[in-house]
Amino acid sequence: MRTLRLMKILLPALALAMASCRSAKTVEGSKAPAAAKAIDKQEMVGKVAAVSHADTRFVTSKVKLSLGLGGKEMSLSGNLRMKRDDVIRLQLVALGLIEAGRIEFTPDYVLVMDRINKQYIKVNYSEVDFLRESGLNFHSLQALFWNELFKPGSTTLQGQALADFSAYEAGTDAAVTLERGPLAYRWMADKANGQIKTANVTYKDSARGDTRLTWHYGGFEQMGSQKFPTRNDVTLATPKHTVKLSYTLGGIGHDSGWETRTEVSSRYKQVKLDDILRKLSSL
Repeated sequence: MRTLRLMKILLPALALAMASCRSAKTVEGSKAPAAAKAIDKQEMVGKVAAVSHADTRFVTSKVKLSLGLGGKEMSLSGNLRMKRDDVIRLQLVALGLIEAGRIEFTPDYVLVMDRINKQYIKVNYSEVDFLRESGLNFHSLQALFWNELFKPGSTTLQGQALADFSAYEAGTDAAVTLERGPLAYRWMADKANGQIKTANVTYKDSARGDTRLTWHYGGFEQMGSQKFPTRNDVTLATPKHTVKLSYTLGGIGHDSGWETRTEVSSRYKQVKLDDILRKLSSL
């Protein structure tokens, strides 16, 4: 019963994260506060962009995860498997033995599987309005998971791409900002080494209210030539719902001996994104 209640929270939460920002019209400005100190923009943006884990191809880890939505919270374990530029997979395990759910991001689609109730969602990025219109794609999501700077719609950060960012000093940190269409992005990074501590995406709609995605990083450990966060706290706050996801990595490895694509059995029923959204009313 605990697992069934978990999946009733998990599927709507992910669907909400993908769909809740469709109607954003305007965006909160990302200009530096009046009290911000001047900083060498080119140097600071370059320093933050240089904190990349490109020398690591695979990341595998055990995961302890906590999910909260609508006043309900669930804690469970699982596995995180990532192959750079190819796939991000989060497997959720119940009772330490049974895989209850799976979330898989690839460059072409997002797959959410409910293994308990034998159902799944599979959508292309182009089918989700705010992802398509904002240029957010697999590489943007990958950068969030890998604790890296990104420019929506781009796969690399080189040359002219960096010129679109701004930066200002904020105490011992530096803020790197970017405006793109209806969205504003801000990364708070360590001024000395460029390590990103927080990523923030803001959507502002004067009619419906603001939506904000905040991703905090902590527990950094050495991985290759850079440090990698083992603690992640993610909050998506919309005018109607707040989704909180916290996960901690343990025993990070670099195993490459696993299939990078999930084949969905014919026994599973495909459900629509809108069907899942309607279930939010019962939470």
